[in-house]
Amino acid sequence: MITAVVHVRQADRPEAIEALADSLSALVAGVAAGVVGDAVIVAADPTDRDLALVADRTGAALVARGADPWFAAAAVARRSWLFCLEAGDVPAEGWIRTLDRFAGTAPEGVLGRLRRPHAPLPHRLAARIETVAGTRTMRAGDVVRREALPLAGRLRVRRLNGMLMRE
Repeated sequence: MITAVVHVRQADRPEAIEALADSLSALVAGVAAGVVGDAVIVAADPTDRDLALVADRTGAALVARGADPWFAAAAVARRSWLFCLEAGDVPAEGWIRTLDRFAGTAPEGVLGRLRRPHAPLPHRLAARIETVAGTRTMRAGDVVRREALPLAGRLRVRRLNGMLMRE
């Protein structure tokens, strides 16, 4: 099973809570299919009342971002795999099967990556380069073993057949 991690960059913006809700509601199908087991919301200010309310209502853990949001989430994740999202990311159709297959067959030292066509161009270019050279950093759209964090060495990147959209 997988822990979904949703990173909220700026909770003080009015659309941030709505974007978080979009991401969390898209994960419900994964919960029903038995692929997503729990969720972690990572934010700069975990004492924000609106974020705390969303976390409470959805049963998600709420943690402070710290230096690395993905590592902060790994500390409280209850499953062996992390599925990293930015608030507002919504997996496109077929994501459940893709993640389930990847988590069941991936060898050690491999990170799965969904495409994010809405990401800024420099991020998309860096993600392409990392597909060839490997990576030492996590990005939204990545699926990685919790034990691999923090990334000490380079992980091979396997592009997955799927993408994240923006609602």
